[in-house]
Amino acid sequence: MASSIQALRSALNSQQPYNIAKALELPPISATRDDTKIGKPRKESVVVGGTDWSSVVNPYFEAVAASKAGDIVRCYKFQSSLHSALNHIFASTNGNILVPAIQIVCRNSHRIAAATNDDSKLQHAVTLLQESFSKCLNDRTEFQPDAALSEEGSKKAGVLYIVNQLFAMYFALNTLRLCKNLVRPVEIRKLHQYGRAGDLVTYRYYVGRLYMFEDQYDLAETNLEYALQHCHKDALTNKKAILRNLVPVKLLRGRFPTLALLQKYQLHEFIPLVESIYNGNLRAFNDGLTKYQDLFIRRGIYLLLEKCKTVCYRNLLKRVHHVLESKPHLSLPELAKAFKWLGVPMDLDEVECILANLIYRGYIRGYISHTKHVLVLSKANPFPTTAVVLSKAK
Repeated sequence: MASSIQALRSALNSQQPYNIAKALELPPISATRDDTKIGKPRKESVVVGGTDWSSVVNPYFEAVAASKAGDIVRCYKFQSSLHSALNHIFASTNGNILVPAIQIVCRNSHRIAAATNDDSKLQHAVTLLQESFSKCLNDRTEFQPDAALSEEGSKKAGVLYIVNQLFAMYFALNTLRLCKNLVRPVEIRKLHQYGRAGDLVTYRYYVGRLYMFEDQYDLAETNLEYALQHCHKDALTNKKAILRNLVPVKLLRGRFPTLALLQKYQLHEFIPLVESIYNGNLRAFNDGLTKYQDLFIRRGIYLLLEKCKTVCYRNLLKRVHHVLESKPHLSLPELAKAFKWLGVPMDLDEVECILANLIYRGYIRGYISHTKHVLVLSKANPFPTTAVVLSKAK
C-alpha cells in the first residue's frame, strides 16, 4: 500500500497524467472467491498539492483487495465510491492532467458493474459516467485537438473515450434512446473528429449501429464503413464485430460481400443468406434465416435481415424476367408457379401484394393490371439497384 501511495504522490507532484491513471488501475477480478484476502480496512490520509485524495485512495485499496478476493459486489461498492470522489476532484482541478485518470476509472466502473451481471449496478455506473462526461463536456477551456495534457488544457479531451463507454452500457441496457444525448453535443462541438484512432473507430461503430436500429441505413453504412477501414489491421476481433453489423446493412442496400471475406472473418452464418439473396432463392433464404435465428436475435439484427427478403423477391423477379427473355409483361400465375417451385406457395392475392409493395418501395418499376393478372414492367431499367432506391428514399 505504501509503495502505491508513493507512486500516486509522485505522479501527482510531477504532473504525470498517465502515471496518475496507472496508479488507479485495478487488477483483474479473481475467478475464485477467497475472503481471507480482504483483510481489515485501513485508513490513510493522503493530501497532495492541497487536495485531499483520501476519498479516492482508501476506496481504491478496498476495491483492489475485493478484486483479488473475487468479491465482485464489494469491489464495485468501493470502485463506485472512488469514482464519485474522483469526479469531485476532477471538477475542481485546473486543466486536463486528470483526464487519463478519469478515463481509467470510467472503464473500471463499467467493467466491474458489467461483471456483477446486475443491471441495477450497471445503471448506477451509468450515472457515474454521465457525471464524468458532463464535467468533461462543460469545461469552458477551448479545446485544442492533439494538444498535450496540461494545467491549461481542456477537459473536453476526455469526452470521446467516456462517450464510447456509455454507448457500450446503453446498448447493454437496451436504452438506445439515451445515445442521442451523447451524439448531439459531441458532434455539435466536432469532438468526434479528433482523438486517438481507437476512440474514433469505436465511436463510429456505435453510431453506425445506432443509425442501423433507426432504419437510417445510408448513415449506418457510412459510419460502419469508416470504422472498418480505420480499424487496426491486426484487430481481427473488432473487424469481425463491425462486419456483423455492416454485412446486413449492405445486403439490404443490394451490396454483396465476397465469400472470401465471410470465410476470413468466420462469418459463416451469412453465407447462405448472401447466396440466396443474390440468386433470388426464397426457400434457401428462409432456411438460412431460420437456422441462425437465435444468433441473429441475440445480435439485434434479425429484423434487419428479415427486411432483406424484399431484395430476395426483387432478384427472383429479375431472374424470372430474364428467363422469359425480358418480356415487358409478367403473368401473376407464372410468378405464383415460381414461388411454388421454390417451396413457398402463394395465391394470386399474396403475389399481387408482394408486387405492389416492391413497386411502392421502388425495387421494381411498373404497374399491376389487376383484371388481367399481369405485371407490366417499365421499358427503362425495370429493376433499379437497391442502393439507388434507398438513397432516393432518405
